[in-house]
Amino acid sequence: MTFRGTFDLTLDAKNRLTIPTRYRAAFADGVVLAAGLEDCVAIWRPEDYDAWTAAALEGHSPLSPEFRKLKRHFTANSHPTELDAAGRVMVPRFLLESGKLTKDVSVVGAGECLEIWDRAAWAAYNGEVLANVSEIAAGLHARAS
Repeated sequence: MTFRGTFDLTLDAKNRLTIPTRYRAAFADGVVLAAGLEDCVAIWRPEDYDAWTAAALEGHSPLSPEFRKLKRHFTANSHPTELDAAGRVMVPRFLLESGKLTKDVSVVGAGECLEIWDRAAWAAYNGEVLANVSEIAAGLHARAS
């Protein structure tokens, strides 16, 4: 499944986020909330998070300090959970802090996962990307050649 779109939402008083209706069925078997590589929190299906972290670590020696640090990052900064009956997920405080999230958030499709961004931070980040998308695409194309 590919997650697409941008949804402006609000965390409730208990730090619960309502997952967009169109994506709730994708999380029927569980959810992994994880610190993003940018200032955000990713919402993964468990099997996709496991595959993504395994791919990130693949080919690197488990004896190296960098491997162990990254593996710890992936495991210590993630939280397995489930949607409640109303299609919500509670975001733990450590992830709120990691993602620098406030009450007003944007949930954005990031392909293999959704991401929760502070709404103002998302607007700034996405505005910069939109202003530079041609250069970003050209740079990636040049490196792939």
